[in-house]
Order: sequence, then structure tokens, then C-alpha cells
Amino acid sequence: MLRTFLVSLSLLAGLPALAQSSPQQAQGPVTQAAPAKSMEDLPPPQPGGIQGQNIFDVKPEVKPDASSAPDYLQQNNGQRNKVQPGNNAPMYRDVQKGMEGFTNYPRDKYPEAGVLIQPPVQYPGSRMTTAGEAWRQVRNNWIIPYGGALFLIALGALAIYYFARGPLGHTDGQGAPVIERFTPFERSAHWANAIAFSTLAISGLVMAFGRFILLPLMGGTLYGPLTYVLKTLHNFAGPIFTVSLVIVFFTFVRDEWPERGDLHWLARAGGAFSKNRDEPPSGRFNAGEKLIFWAGVLFLGVIVVASGLVMDKLVPNVDYERSTMQVAHMVHSVATVLMMSMFTLHIYLGTIGMRGAYKAMRTGWVDEAWAREHHEYWYEDIVAGKIPAQRSGQTAAAQDVDTPRAA
Repeated sequence: MLRTFLVSLSLLAGLPALAQSSPQQAQGPVTQAAPAKSMEDLPPPQPGGIQGQNIFDVKPEVKPDASSAPDYLQQNNGQRNKVQPGNNAPMYRDVQKGMEGFTNYPRDKYPEAGVLIQPPVQYPGSRMTTAGEAWRQVRNNWIIPYGGALFLIALGALAIYYFARGPLGHTDGQGAPVIERFTPFERSAHWANAIAFSTLAISGLVMAFGRFILLPLMGGTLYGPLTYVLKTLHNFAGPIFTVSLVIVFFTFVRDEWPERGDLHWLARAGGAFSKNRDEPPSGRFNAGEKLIFWAGVLFLGVIVVASGLVMDKLVPNVDYERSTMQVAHMVHSVATVLMMSMFTLHIYLGTIGMRGAYKAMRTGWVDEAWAREHHEYWYEDIVAGKIPAQRSGQTAAAQDVDTPRAA
């Protein structure tokens, strides 16, 4: 055993060793261990086994490219276009002009999937540049600052007027007997439209101006989810606003036509700036309400709804390209800012700006003094029996008001 161990140790050490037994143990002639073999003397590895290679002996495979040409730096665009079709100035100039490349997307679903950059265009208020940059210039340089300023001016003017002169009117409409001004159906249509409009206005304001005001105050952790929720509400409230706007239009259009006293009412601004603030006579709706109806509900309403439906991709047979969305967004933004500024006056007069106005829309009933003060011609027609004092089956008692006036 000792002899075997010594032989193995000499082989591992790479040194010649003699394996010799002691006189007491030797039974035969003395033997000598074979010298250790070097790595070069080992047989080559057999196929299929684990093989290794020095990493420093591995040379990368070098493939020639266009830049390997000796005259690469002296090539003109025509020569470079032959060897590198995607690496030359004319090619990228064509891309910036809206050149369409190859794409596997179906053209009927993605009509401009192969267009990397939109061609140059000049929107109102922008430079002649690529369409995406032109849209950004219009939005950031015009719509956001001037639209926000217009809305703040409208709010500021109403606040100044309220604190300077207080609410309009001399009666709060609490007297008796009462006249039905709005039927339950009219009030339902109006409130549905008002709630949808308020949802759209608040969410739209946050999406347009929130990053300048709310984001620094709230931080991205809260502002991000808030804008996501409001954008979702905006998309759902849009169709509700559309339907309710149509219903409101056909519900009230019969009383919104021009009639006697409208020009006089406009000339005096409804008596808002007169010394005693007596309102000029008018029909069921005064000239100011008619102006909001035709300019706000019909004209701006159609523009806002149509552009919003395009951005929601709900209008059939429309190529929803980037340019279509950009134009729809600009039109939608301008129209909504004008509508919000106009409806701000309507909301103000219907709530805190005029005594008894909110009660009229909440309950549907007003007293004779209120009707005579704000809509004298309408009141005279009721007294003369041309218009019924009650137009629905709902009684005044159901609204916690006094007994209706006899027609």
C-alpha cells in the first residue's frame, strides 16, 4: 500500500520517483516508477466529450460593411444609396416629407402605418413644419394659454359682478299662487345635460391644464390615476351629453324663436347694469337665454359633439389618421373653451346669480311676482289664458309649493 501511494504521488508531482521496498518487505527485484507524461503526450480528446478552448484564441468573425470601403468618406449620396439605402440624407428627407415605407399591417385598418413622420403642414398659428409639431405648436402656444385665459376672465368677471352688485332680481319666487315653469320631463332633460356637461368640463379642464396646476401640488403618484379616471369618465359622459343635448334642443326649441322685446332686452343687457336693475319684458325665455341656446347649444354643441365623436372613433366611414385626430382635437378644444365660457354665465344666473332661478329648475314652479319681474310677456300670456299655468299632471303640492294659479 505504501509503495502504491508513493508511486501515485510521484506521478502527480511530475517528478521521477523510485518505488523501492524496504529490506524487510522486498521480495523481488527493485522496480522504478514510470516518468509522468506532459499535456502534449496525452491522446487527443475523443469526440462527444466536453472540450475547452482558450478564450484568447477565439477571434471574432469580421464581415465587411459599407464603411470598410476605402473611399467610404468620399462617397456621395448616390453612391451611398446603392450600398446603404437607409443611411443617406435624401432618404431621410423623404421620410420627413411623409414617405410611406413597407408595413405588414393591413391598410384598411391602419391607413398610415407605413408613414413614420407626417408631411409638413401649416395649421393656423403654427409654422410650416411636420404635422405633429404643427399641432403641438397650436396646442401649447395658443389653445392652452389663451383658452385658459378666456375661461379665467369669464370666471373673474362673474365673481367681480357678484361681489360688487349681488344677485339679480327683487323676489326669490316664494310667493303664491304658483306657475309651472318647467315640466318634470323638461327638468330631467336639463339636469341630465347639465350633469354630463359638468363632468365633461371638469375632466377636460384637468386634462388640459392639470399638469400645470395640479401636478406640482399632487405629484405624479396621485395625478396619474386621477387623470386616468377623469379621462374614462370623459369618454363615457360624451355620448350621454350628445343624447341629452339633442333632447334639450327639441324640448325647448319652440320657445326659443325671436319675438317682441328681444332686441330691447339685448340693448339693455337684461337690466344687469341699470341703476335699479329692472329686467326688460320678455317671453318665456329672454334674449340672453335664446342667444345661449342658438350659439351654445346648437352651433357650438354640434361642433363639440361632432369633433368628440371623431376622436372617439365613433363616426363611420372616416379615415382615422393622425391628421384627422389633430384637426378634430384643435376644433374640439376651441369649441369647448368657448362653450364653457358661455355656459359659465348660464350656470351663474341659474344658481347664485339670480334670485329664485335655481328653485325654478329644481321644483319646476315659480310665483306670479317672479314671472312678472323676469318674463313679463310670458306672464301676461298666462293671465290671458293663451298659455296654461300648469302643463303637466304634477301638482304643486308634490313639490312643496303653494296651489297652482287657476288658468
